[in-house]
Amino acid sequence: MPGPTDNRVFVLILQHPQERRELLSTAPLVGETLARSKLAVGLSWPGLARALGEPAEPRRWGVLHLGAAPAEPPAERREISVLDRHGEPLRDPSAILSALHGIVLLDGTWSQAKTLWWRNPWLLKLHRIVLDPPRPARLGQLRREPRREALSTIESAALVLRHLEPGPEPAEALLAALDRMMAAVRRPPRPAFPRALRTGRGRQR
Repeated sequence: MPGPTDNRVFVLILQHPQERRELLSTAPLVGETLARSKLAVGLSWPGLARALGEPAEPRRWGVLHLGAAPAEPPAERREISVLDRHGEPLRDPSAILSALHGIVLLDGTWSQAKTLWWRNPWLLKLHRIVLDPPRPARLGQLRREPRREALSTIESAALVLRHLEPGPEPAEALLAALDRMMAAVRRPPRPAFPRALRTGRGRQR
């Protein structure tokens, strides 16, 4: 198995405690794949620095915001947008995105992610980022996603890093890890035995 991939932008995942029971949870894969990442499990933290475990400037961090950006004409749609304080996409977010030191992702079901959002008001101090993925979630092949734009945690991280990192390696490493996990889940089923053998009928005496 490949070692951790170097990444410039730190990835901090806040995971709802109940999500740890989810068999298809992809958050642990992010920590195994990226050198600069952390998975914090809980419901609330006093601030970004406490969740991260080291000093951090909120103005240099972004958080994947719950919900979608306001609809735009197809020609103007972007995979990643930054919202202003009124919830409108900034026309040119490049300066903000290039200066980010890290991003925060909320890991859990839709309702669990909302709980994390409301129980951690310091998230409002971070730049709000929304995604408009070009295609449905890969993990949607194994589980039903609540919305078209919904992605698994690892796919969200990959999409963001594809726009923030100087090279494609971190994003590609995350998707490769997801593909390996999905392949393991799709192991061929055990061979089916004839009904007579399963029930004990037809056995010789």
